[in-house]
Amino acid sequence: MDRVSEVRLTRGSVLIIVLVTLMFATVALYAFIEKASNDLLVEVRAADAMHLRTEAYSALETTLAVLEDFRLVGGALRSPAEGWADPLEWAGYIPAEGREVTVTFEDESGKLPLPNADYPTLVRLFESWGLLQADAGRLADALLGWMQPDYQAASADAPRPEDYERAALPFAPPKRSLRSFSELTAIDLIREEFFDEHGNPNDLWREFTGSVSLFNYRQPNINSARPAVLHAQAGYDETQQGQLADYLNGTGTYSYQGAGYFRRANEVATVLGAQSVPTGFGAEIHALRITVSVREGLASFRLHAVVAPAGGARIVAAVKTEAEQTAEASATPAPTANPAPAAGAAQAVSINYPYTILEIRENDAMPMVSPDFDPSL
Repeated sequence: MDRVSEVRLTRGSVLIIVLVTLMFATVALYAFIEKASNDLLVEVRAADAMHLRTEAYSALETTLAVLEDFRLVGGALRSPAEGWADPLEWAGYIPAEGREVTVTFEDESGKLPLPNADYPTLVRLFESWGLLQADAGRLADALLGWMQPDYQAASADAPRPEDYERAALPFAPPKRSLRSFSELTAIDLIREEFFDEHGNPNDLWREFTGSVSLFNYRQPNINSARPAVLHAQAGYDETQQGQLADYLNGTGTYSYQGAGYFRRANEVATVLGAQSVPTGFGAEIHALRITVSVREGLASFRLHAVVAPAGGARIVAAVKTEAEQTAEASATPAPTANPAPAAGAAQAVSINYPYTILEIRENDAMPMVSPDFDPSL
């Protein structure tokens, strides 16, 4: 090989090395820019969410103020048909320029309060979804055996406390009502019926969570009761359910008068007849789910809150262990003096907030319900 060929070969090798280096540098720079863009996008969305969050809470406070006005005038909240379906319009609320704010409601107390559900009610609830009476009874036994102390199951093959103690990872049922629907995965029989072979919730789970509330209140609200709840609590058939839905939604024979509501549960007799007055129902909202959605361009923020008026729904209390009960009973706290505050000292002032916030979630997905589930019923 002559000198000229060696020089050309060297130059060609250097050129290849430079091109390979440029290629790797380009790939690395592209990956860095892509990651930086994603990081910046996350930061921008977080900043947008913080701005929209303030708007959402302002809209929520405005909504609660409107609800309180209606509650004071009417003595209770019963249905959006009373006039508070669009609280922001009623209050003249104007969001920041470029933002769109909407408020929607779901009456949580239109569901069956699980802490107060008994065996016959649960059996009718499960039967309303097409289960045989025997299967519905076993599911009701499994659920009540999990929630109630010293429960005596009616079904011979219902889960017993010792069944859980013999599990691969032994545990004991809590003997109190569910505090989360995730507990359903731990209940024998319920787990097999409410979840598929991969552990994913099925249609029965969606029907159950759409018709049952984990909050504790006296009675479901007849103005927003779900079809399954109407059947479980009052034994109403599909015809009666349809008549009620027409009256409440202002459809069918009631389309001329618009959406209606009952001030008392016994007023149902005006629609279904004197023999159809429901038992176990009220006509007031005990827990109201409020969803506030704020949009500005491509940015959005959602706020979910469940609120209860005075004397309304409560959260299921935790059950104390025997050791905690013993320690609490044996404790004798010393009396504490309450000295008068010094002159000029700040004193706590109660704001007498009219609602109890039972649950609040931000940018969280709503619980799944059946695809044909109509929240207006």
